[in-house]
Amino acid sequence: MIFDLLTKPSVELTKPEERDVKRVAKTLLETLKREKLVLDWRKQQTTRAGVRFTIETVLDELPRAYSKEIYEQKCDSIYQHFYDSYRGQGQSLYEGRVQ
Repeated sequence: MIFDLLTKPSVELTKPEERDVKRVAKTLLETLKREKLVLDWRKQQTTRAGVRFTIETVLDELPRAYSKEIYEQKCDSIYQHFYDSYRGQGQSLYEGRVQ
């Protein structure tokens, strides 16, 4: 899902850049789950800010194909995705879904 948010609408990427985006998406998800998405993270301004800062920091590793404007849009959409989908401590919108 994060990879899709980072690449749609279409961002023209080379195969190596696409691999970099996949790596960034994986790193972001792992980092947020491990360090930032604590229980009730959405209730405290400081924890919300920490999630936002982590997103901005990790997405700063995106390839140069992402302009400053696209980078900012992606930060916004990724943050909104996590805000809407992850309640904290492993609880997510996706739990219990059949894959």
